[in-house]
Amino acid sequence: MALSASFSKPTAHINCYTSSQNSIVSSPSFLKNLKFPRFWPWQKVKIGPLNVSPMGFGTWAWGNQLLWGYQESMDDELQQTFNLAVENGINLFDTADSYGTGKLNGQSEKLLGKFIREFQGNKQVQGNIVIATKFAAYPWRLTPNQFVNACRTSLDRMQLEQIGIGQLHWSTANYAPLQERALWDGLVAMYDKGLVRAVGVSNYGPKQLIKVHDYLKARGVPLCSAQVQFSLLSMGEDQMEIKNICDSLGIQLISYSPLGLGMLTGKYTPSNLPSGPRGLLFRQILPGLEPLLNSLREIAQKRNKTIPQVAINWCICKGTIPIPGVKSIKQAEENLGALGWQLTPNELLQLEYAALESPRKMIQNIFQTS
Repeated sequence: MALSASFSKPTAHINCYTSSQNSIVSSPSFLKNLKFPRFWPWQKVKIGPLNVSPMGFGTWAWGNQLLWGYQESMDDELQQTFNLAVENGINLFDTADSYGTGKLNGQSEKLLGKFIREFQGNKQVQGNIVIATKFAAYPWRLTPNQFVNACRTSLDRMQLEQIGIGQLHWSTANYAPLQERALWDGLVAMYDKGLVRAVGVSNYGPKQLIKVHDYLKARGVPLCSAQVQFSLLSMGEDQMEIKNICDSLGIQLISYSPLGLGMLTGKYTPSNLPSGPRGLLFRQILPGLEPLLNSLREIAQKRNKTIPQVAINWCICKGTIPIPGVKSIKQAEENLGALGWQLTPNELLQLEYAALESPRKMIQNIFQTS
């Protein structure tokens, strides 16, 4: 794995909310008990034919014992977490057919399907939920039809008739370039058969992103989304180039790990590390994050927000859809606090310069291509 060595020059990019929401005005007493939406309908984001919330939730932890300590006893709280998210306007949930470990492979998809079926709220809201799932480029998936079968398996697992966004989990260009065409033709086949409403890719670098976009366009299939690691810890030259390409081609960027696997929460220090593989990574990076964490803390205190809320809001203000992971009601409540307000241009620049001053960056995903 190589460290993302350099950051692009900070730029203030606002497209999330109107500036009038920055000021704090005291409300009349009769308004204080009213429940306002986390965001307004016109602030939803277009992904192809779909309208989704400005933030989604990631479900990598739902079934993953190795990294996230999942246990089946957590399922009741996960259902409540899902319900809370949907009741607060979140309608985008990201998953993958590989999420889960061992016999729990696919558990994330199973749980999402179950939670949708058992949601007791507004049926119209239930019907607007968008599932974005990713199909792994396993070495035995060598033909387009095998990817179609993978899509049908995911549909069966979730007991859905159609997937919102079908995504390639990663590119094989770095190690099995001949398999790449099968992946792309698999996306075309899923779309043409109506199994997915939109298609996207994940972990595609700038060059491969342009190639897959052009190939799909020639086949009459719009590439609607690109999912990459993107945060104040992952804004190096490649990531910013990907963002620029997305903007120019009309592709929506979905930012995963917007909190750097937890390093941008302010909950960990070099003497208080998470257990497991994350602890090893945090030990390398956290000691160099003091300038960035200090800036996040300063803005959070000034805004009466939390550090994670500020870090997620930065992603939204850069024009991306962040998908922070959630596995508890408490995490969902905190992440929801990233909505309904915006950082100022000066605050964005302050955070980006602080990121530049932090000597350590997030290790880039080994599957991301050039």
